[in-house]
Amino acid sequence: MENHFLNNIFTETLFTESELNQIIPKFKKIMFLKNDFLLREGVTENHYWFIESGYCRSYVNDIKGIDITTNFYGQGDIAIDWSSFFLRSPSRENIQALADCVCWQLDFETFQQLFHNIEAFREQGRKTLVGSYFELKNQSVSFIADEAKERYLRLLKEKPHVVQNVSLQHIATYLGITKYSLSRIRKEIAQ
Repeated sequence: MENHFLNNIFTETLFTESELNQIIPKFKKIMFLKNDFLLREGVTENHYWFIESGYCRSYVNDIKGIDITTNFYGQGDIAIDWSSFFLRSPSRENIQALADCVCWQLDFETFQQLFHNIEAFREQGRKTLVGSYFELKNQSVSFIADEAKERYLRLLKEKPHVVQNVSLQHIATYLGITKYSLSRIRKEIAQ
């Protein structure tokens, strides 16, 4: 069976047909309903998830027990707690479906086999991990150096699909502001 979604992720420009035939059948299609968890805090991340459709968010609970969004995942994104996955340690994050989702799952052991046996898979994984690190670093610096309005405008530019499909409450916690401040910012921008 040909899988168009995974074939688009693992293109023949990066992988040989033989490599694709080794990689793609290893993925398992999993459906999540809105509010289902892909990962819960305290559990070791054992899966690498590609999102085919729907939206998810990762979040942590702050010291007051309030959940704070740390990332959003949409079509083509990898939803994962990288440190839990690679260090084999319990996650501090939750990853939850914000809408019904279709995901493609690869377990840790299979990931390791592919990573060690297929150079192109290893290289794509390395690039993805480095890109994720830079995104996280830029977000951390932005919290210190940028106004909330600038953070929102960047999110609007880089991930417009998130702004269109995710609740203002989740977007506000991701930006480090209240939903009232976010409403004010959106009103300013609209004028």
